[in-house]
Amino acid sequence: MGKLGGVALLIVLVFAFTGIVFVTGGGKNSCAVAATISPTTAADLEPVAGYFGDQLVNAAAIINAGAAAGVNVKGQTLGVMTAMGESGLRNIEYGDLAGPDSRGLFQQRDTWGTLAQRLNPTESAGFFFQRLVKVPNWETLTPTAAAHAVQINADADHYAPYYSKAESVVAALVGGDAACAASAVVGGNAQQLAADLVVKIDAGNITGIAPDHLREIRWTAAGEVHENCGINLAILQIITVAVNTFGSVGISDINRLCTDQYLGNPASSHWANGGGHAVDFFSLDRTPTTGADANAIKLLNILAPLMPEGSATGQVQCRADAGTSIDFAGLNQFNDGCNHVHLQVDPAYTGSLKAAPAQAPS
Repeated sequence: MGKLGGVALLIVLVFAFTGIVFVTGGGKNSCAVAATISPTTAADLEPVAGYFGDQLVNAAAIINAGAAAGVNVKGQTLGVMTAMGESGLRNIEYGDLAGPDSRGLFQQRDTWGTLAQRLNPTESAGFFFQRLVKVPNWETLTPTAAAHAVQINADADHYAPYYSKAESVVAALVGGDAACAASAVVGGNAQQLAADLVVKIDAGNITGIAPDHLREIRWTAAGEVHENCGINLAILQIITVAVNTFGSVGISDINRLCTDQYLGNPASSHWANGGGHAVDFFSLDRTPTTGADANAIKLLNILAPLMPEGSATGQVQCRADAGTSIDFAGLNQFNDGCNHVHLQVDPAYTGSLKAAPAQAPS
C-alpha cells in the first residue's frame, strides 16, 4: 500500500448503544469499514493489482456506494470486481456490439437510468447494489454468479478472474485486510445482534446441526428468556464477525446447558455459569473446518486482538499436527477435536469484544 500523502485516514465508529469503537489510522492491517474512502486518498495510492489513479478513485466511489446501500465488504468487493470486468474501472462513454448503448463503469444500458446517471460512478454503483441485494442468497453464490445475476453477461464466468484483484484493491483502500473490515460492523446490543443473525439464519448463511443451538439465537432476538439458554454478548459478536467475514458459517454448539449436553467438564464455557460463553464452528465459507485450515487461521487472526482477557480457542494440537501453529497473543489455546473451531470467553465475562487497536499510518 502506498503513502497516504502524509495524511492518515482516520475513521472512528462509535455506536449509540453500549458497543465497540473501532479506530483506524489507515495503515496496513488496520480494521476499518469500507465506507468512507476519500477520493484524494485513493488517487494518491501506488498501483494496486495493476489499477491506479482514476481507476482507484472509481473503486472508492463503488465502495462508498455499497456502504450507503448497506452491503457488507463482500458485496462491495463484488461491485469493484464487476466494474473491473465491465470497464477496467474506467468510466467509459461507449458500449460494444452486444450493448451499443452501454455506458459507464458497469456498462449499464439505457434501461438502467439516464446517461448522466450511468456515467456518474456513485449513481451507477448504486444501481448495481440495488439489484444485487435483490438476488436471492447473493452472499452464498460464487462471486461471478452473483455478478452475472445482476449484469446478465453472455459469459456467466466472465467476472471470475477479477475477484482476487478486487479483494486486493478493497483491502488497499480500506487500509487493511477486507476480512478484518468485516469485524468493524459489530455493535453491542445483544437482541439486535441476534435479530441480525436470525436474518442470516433464514437466508441460509448460518446453519446448524442437531441438537439445535440456533434456536438460542432466535430466542435472544425475540427477547424471550429461557432458563439456562442465554448467549454471552461477546459470543454473538464473534458469530457476527465470522459470518461477515466468510459469508456463511456452520454452528454446532453454543449453550450446552440449554440442550443438556454435559460432556463431563463442568468448567466448560459451553456449560458453566448458565452456559453460552463459547461457540463451535463446524464450517466456514461452506467448507468443513479442522481448526487448523486456512479459514480457521484467518478467523483466529481477526478475532485474537479483539478477545477479552481469559478467552481461549481449541484445536492447538490440530494446528501443531498440520504445521499451522501460531501464537495468538492474548488468546489461550488447548487441545480439542479437529472437526471444528472452538472460541470461548471467560464464563464470568459479561462485556463486549475489545476495540481493535489503532495502527500507525503507512
